[in-house]
Formats: sequence, structure tokens, C-alpha cells
Amino acid sequence: MYSTGLAYLLWLLSGFGALGFHRFYLGKIGSGLLFMLTGGLFGIGSIYDLVTLPLQVREANLRVGWRNALYERPMRQVGGQTSGGSEHRESIERVILRTAKKNNGITSPTEVALEGDRDLDTAKSALDKLVEKGYAELRVGKSGNLVYFFSDFSVNGTHPDIEDF
Repeated sequence: MYSTGLAYLLWLLSGFGALGFHRFYLGKIGSGLLFMLTGGLFGIGSIYDLVTLPLQVREANLRVGWRNALYERPMRQVGGQTSGGSEHRESIERVILRTAKKNNGITSPTEVALEGDRDLDTAKSALDKLVEKGYAELRVGKSGNLVYFFSDFSVNGTHPDIEDF
């Protein structure tokens, strides 16, 4: 996980952001090179980063969280021993993200339970944890039911089937 303090330290050490070390640290290689070549976009980008660096660190940490949830395949415990292969069961987070992606950013406990062969309580609990961590939002669908919204999988951060507020 990325640290805001370290990002600010790198910003300071790179000439108040002019060399873009903080951007390299956050995995923004292209803009890091651009900062390095233009002196932090002639100082304007450096000032922008001074103000928005905590948000950039949060976004970088979210990217790491999404990557881990999508690509890690935890092993399942069977009879006290770790196993894989045909015994492998997809993590609940991966089921949630796959379902949300398939539905352009929205999902429900019912869809997750059905898609991942889990009980409804497990699906709802996992979705609520993702809301608590800031990965999803609880919204009201146009039909009046509650849905879980993942803006990363939506077009322009919205979905036609959820109420705007």
C-alpha cells in the first residue's frame, strides 16, 4: 500500500514536484516522465499535486486493491490442507467484481450468491464490507431495490438503472 507521507517526501525531494518522483512512486510512469521533462508541467502540475496528493495516493491504493481482488486466487482449505486445482473456489470478492463488471457497475446480493454459489448472507456481508472500505456504494435502483454500485465498471460514473441523487 502506498503512503501519503512518503509521496509528499518524494514530491519535496523532486524539487517540489518538478521531477515527478512522487508520480513514479504511485505508478504513474507516463505523467512522471512528463513532469520530469517539463519541470512539473512548468510548476502548475506540481502545485496541483501538492493539493491532490492524498487523493492520488487513495486512488493508487484502490488500484492495488482492485488488482489483488481480480487476479489473486486464494487457495481453499480442504481437510486441514491447502489445495488447488479442481478444489479451487473463487474468492467472494472476485465473484462480486466479475458480476459488477458484467452488469456495468451494479450488482446485488442475489446476483452474487447465484453467480458464486454462495448463500445470501455471505454475499451481502462481503458487499457491505466493500462499501465500508470505499470500493462500492449502496444505491437505490429505479425499481426501488437496493443495489451495490461500482463506479469503476460504469460508463461516466453512472448507470441508467440507478436513481441519481
